[in-house]
Amino acid sequence: MSANYGKAWGKYCGFLDLQIEQFMSIQEALLMLQLQRSARCPLWRRIIGEKVPESVAEFRRSVPLTSYNDYLPDLAEYNADSLPETPYAWAHTSDDSGSFKRAPYTLQFYNVMLDSLMAVFILACSGQRGRSSLTDGDRVLYNVAPSPYLSGILASGASREFNLRPVISPDQHDSMDFKEKVARGFEVSLQTGVDIIVGLTSVLVKIGNDFNSRNRSSGLSRRLLNPGVIYRLARASLRSKLEKRDMLPGDLWPVKALIGWGIDTGIYRELIKKYWGKYPFEFHACTEAGILAMQSWNQKDLTFIPHLNFLEFIPESEWLESQRNIWYQPRTLLLSEVSPGERYELVITSFYGTPFLRYRLGHLIRITSLADEEAPVNLPQMVFETRTDDLIDIAGFTRISEKTVAQAVAGAGFPVEEWSVRKEFKQGKPALHLYIELNGDHTARGVASVLHRQLKTLDCFYRDLDSMMDIQPLEVTLLRPGTFSDYYTGQKGAGAELSRLKPPRVNAPDSVIDKILRLSEKRVAVAR
Repeated sequence: MSANYGKAWGKYCGFLDLQIEQFMSIQEALLMLQLQRSARCPLWRRIIGEKVPESVAEFRRSVPLTSYNDYLPDLAEYNADSLPETPYAWAHTSDDSGSFKRAPYTLQFYNVMLDSLMAVFILACSGQRGRSSLTDGDRVLYNVAPSPYLSGILASGASREFNLRPVISPDQHDSMDFKEKVARGFEVSLQTGVDIIVGLTSVLVKIGNDFNSRNRSSGLSRRLLNPGVIYRLARASLRSKLEKRDMLPGDLWPVKALIGWGIDTGIYRELIKKYWGKYPFEFHACTEAGILAMQSWNQKDLTFIPHLNFLEFIPESEWLESQRNIWYQPRTLLLSEVSPGERYELVITSFYGTPFLRYRLGHLIRITSLADEEAPVNLPQMVFETRTDDLIDIAGFTRISEKTVAQAVAGAGFPVEEWSVRKEFKQGKPALHLYIELNGDHTARGVASVLHRQLKTLDCFYRDLDSMMDIQPLEVTLLRPGTFSDYYTGQKGAGAELSRLKPPRVNAPDSVIDKILRLSEKRVAVAR
């Protein structure tokens, strides 16, 4: 590849040059093709019925919104006969029960997804339209989950299809323990060099946090002390001394680009810049939809891509109504109809024979503007804010549900009155903060220790967070006996609705948590 990509730039990154009318034309054309080729498969007939929609408007009017349960047992049992087309690959991710959700990719979907990944690589190494420092033979270090997780599937495909050299081959890193993979990857990179690092944002932060202590405690093995490694160490040491600071990862592994993702990317952005000398290039993806959006060359907000899924957007007010009434079918908007500053739940219909049909992803995004004038990109810009359900995402590794926490509390055998749990950030790090009222004498540290063990037993992904990342995110605040009763009484006296008499079990807002803490402190004062 050359610095000026020409046709290659147009092929992979040309979507950034589209006007909204062109974007919508691509969406509508691909949707109609998908309906023509897939609507008669058993799975879709079960959802659509016998009549195939003949227009986008009829499609949106007549086809119901779906959730993962609508695709069971077909996807859980790998039932290819019921699907629109035979899958080329199957991916999986976790659901709220700690088991797996499975998603099939056709060969065409897979290939288009790899084209989108190439756009990520090009743009991550770009500082302006039409130019990039990405070069044939660049070395890429993948700190990702193994196949059949989406990140592992993408890494394996990129290693086969792109003229980029993986620091560790997919065959090697898919069989490694995650911590071993990270350590081995950076060890090999000292010898070979690395141009691009790909991984969860939380992994990049973890490496930065541990960098100095790891060097002090372990040093470098003798087999690494070859001329190339010595040169890199000397160069890194000189740079840090000239800048009068400790050595940082970016000194030892100077890279063209860092490619990251995860719900905490915005939180970690400045810290990664401090550790690595570059901001992470962010893209948004998920197992069911593949790659949905990515930053442009200015690394600001994200732009949707038009050619993997048909996109619809549930306004936040409609989503809230659907939460209150499970029979309510929320209305959707198209990308050409969204408004800046508003939040929406994403709905996708897969292209290229992949099965998801008006599927609610559970992703809440915010439209920040209708264009990026700086780039310029004349398409709506978005940021990913959170999931719309009651799952708490920690560092991209696990999503803790109300049910899982309830099981942990029950399994611990504590005499519990009530509790509320939410995700918070403590000193820039994600925490699973449990506010709990117990009877009897307990310490917050003791309760946290027991519940941490329970969560590791109940949720394999939470266990991976501990074993792979050395992250123990649980924090416990003990509330005085009577706190939740006082809250109930206060809410009832204020005329609150039945659903508001108790605090939300999951992700209570600051106002509710502040009130609970004040009531607990008041109980402490009375006890004195």
